[in-house]
Amino acid sequence: MSKVPLTVRGAEMLKEELQRLKSVERPAVIEAIAEARSHGDLSENAEYDAAKERQAFVEGRIADLESKLSNAQVIDPTALDAEGRIVFGATVALMDLETEDEVAYQIVGDDEADIKHGKVSINSPIARALIGKESGDVAEVMAPGGVREYEVLDVKYI
Repeated sequence: MSKVPLTVRGAEMLKEELQRLKSVERPAVIEAIAEARSHGDLSENAEYDAAKERQAFVEGRIADLESKLSNAQVIDPTALDAEGRIVFGATVALMDLETEDEVAYQIVGDDEADIKHGKVSINSPIARALIGKESGDVAEVMAPGGVREYEVLDVKYI
């Protein structure tokens, strides 16, 4: 399996979710199954079916998180020396050349991506167009509405 790039914060978030699933969710599901079993006939017990379904989800998510963390390549943006180039973990200030709107994004792993918080996936079209660019460069991004051009205003490793 290939390495999964994560920022330090992204790895911490996955570890926190894994810990919560193991210490809170898993015991709660086990308790719900035991409670549903105590109600008798399992063949027509909707509570039991729901608890077993929840258990399958929790166990699947635990396995998924453990796999991602074991294959993680944790990258600390503050330790990067990319000489002003945009790389994984960089925070980038951009100006849309059409609307002159300014935006800032951090390029992160798939599991960390959250556009509302200014975090875009390394696999997104905008991140792929930005990788390797420097301040002053123009990046052409294939967006659903057509090609958008962004000027790189600043690159930070924070």
